[in-house]
Amino acid sequence: MELTDILSEESVIACTGLKSKQDVLKALAERAAKVTGGDAAAILAALAEREELGSTGLGNGIAIPHGKFSGTARVTAVFARLDTPVEFEAVDDQPVDLLMMLLAPVGAGADHLKALARVARILRTEAIVDQLRAASDAQALYAILSRPIATTQAA
Repeated sequence: MELTDILSEESVIACTGLKSKQDVLKALAERAAKVTGGDAAAILAALAEREELGSTGLGNGIAIPHGKFSGTARVTAVFARLDTPVEFEAVDDQPVDLLMMLLAPVGAGADHLKALARVARILRTEAIVDQLRAASDAQALYAILSRPIATTQAA
């Protein structure tokens, strides 16, 4: 699976002015609704339901909020880079500035897990994370995320 299988250029945003985890989840849900044609409130509810089980903040300023959503037929991703990190209850207690949200159809077990593993692997690559943090806009972010990743790092 390549990241471009689940992430489109329209799904990549550079966010400014977001102050809280709730603001971030709402922005991600709104972009996902635009991309999927789904309902933003329902997507936000799916993300919030998953966050209640435990934060999806992985550490190092990275989070992968995700949820199951009946309004999508395939796994869909939205990437956001925040201009100012926000508190996200991450495992290392550090604020988050890079987020890859994943939505999966209800019942999409294996595809959802493959996507989570792929995204986690990419966002654990220090060089990619540094490039994402240095990117100037959403187009530059997408260019970084859409490059093929070497097989030693691929899933």
